Amino acid sequence: MSLKLILIGLILIVSVILYSAYASVIQKKNKVKEAFSSINVQLKKRYDLIPNILTIAQKFMEHERGLLEDLTKLRTEVLSLPNNYENIERKLDLDNQIKNKMQQLLVSVENYPQLKSDTTMVTAMQTYNEVEEHIAAARRFFNSAVNDLNNAVEIFPSSLFAKKLGISTQEFFKVDEAETKPINASDFFNK
Repeated sequence: MSLKLILIGLILIVSVILYSAYASVIQKKNKVKEAFSSINVQLKKRYDLIPNILTIAQKFMEHERGLLEDLTKLRTEVLSLPNNYENIERKLDLDNQIKNKMQQLLVSVENYPQLKSDTTMVTAMQTYNEVEEHIAAARRFFNSAVNDLNNAVEIFPSSLFAKKLGISTQEFFKVDEAETKPINASDFFNK
């Protein structure tokens, strides 16, 4: 009888361990989706702010019309994408393009003292900087969630469930190589 109880106890312990590994993989996969959703929320804030900045800037910056039009086109394209995890690569690519164009716009604002001192523009730029900080925090959260998922996918016994469920490692959010280089403001004025 005691051998039977030991065997039942072992089966229960193994079952609990396996279920915990299974549940952990699913939770980590969902955490990555949640983290990506957080990035989307912050990006939406940025995209909502861009038209206001462009409207203010347009009053002063006739020479920068191409830059303003490019930003508008990129914003329209990224907002037309379905808001799901499958579009992450395209969405992040478009977002990098938007970020680069916004950096060009911010540098260009420096050439317009009346725009730079306009209180509405100053407030909009402060809000934009806050949104950028929130986006950076959301990206850190995303990378942390991806790290946890990748560990679960690669470490036994959860790796068995990940493989059976078709869950694979995910890519970390990466910074565009161009963003790692120092910005030379004169490059924007010679275009």
